[in-house]
Amino acid sequence: MNKAIFLDRDGVINTERGYTHRLSDFVILPDLFENLKRYLKKGYLLIVISNQSGIAKGLYTQAEVEVIHSFLTNELVKNGIQLSEIYYCVHHPDVSRCICRKPDSLFVEKALARFNIDPAKSYFIGDKERDVEAAEKAGVRGILIEANSPLKLISHIIE
Repeated sequence: MNKAIFLDRDGVINTERGYTHRLSDFVILPDLFENLKRYLKKGYLLIVISNQSGIAKGLYTQAEVEVIHSFLTNELVKNGIQLSEIYYCVHHPDVSRCICRKPDSLFVEKALARFNIDPAKSYFIGDKERDVEAAEKAGVRGILIEANSPLKLISHIIE
């Protein structure tokens, strides 16, 4: 079985600024590449799981999110990093119901099955309690960090 690092997007991968949907506002955090390379060397798959409720609220479009994800993927590849997948929820409870929005665990469970991941050997790094809740519902260890903080602060946790 594989092991994985699940990552929230805003506040973990890029600067949290609230409804980041313009490429000009998407700023990758300084130590991201270094830490993701370290996780890959340890044999982890890298999977992003993000709530993008601004789509349901009509604040931005799915196409705008796709532009950001394409940019992120390209920047990671330039730095020798390959994501296994990016999952994102387009819903918001005020507009539409779903089971993919964190704190629900559908996307975590989907990735576990698709990539044959052992949840007991995997971690979910997030900056909100809902990230940890989604992880724990699927049997993955959640790690709560402060938004925009360096990932190296938790390097001692991930084996």
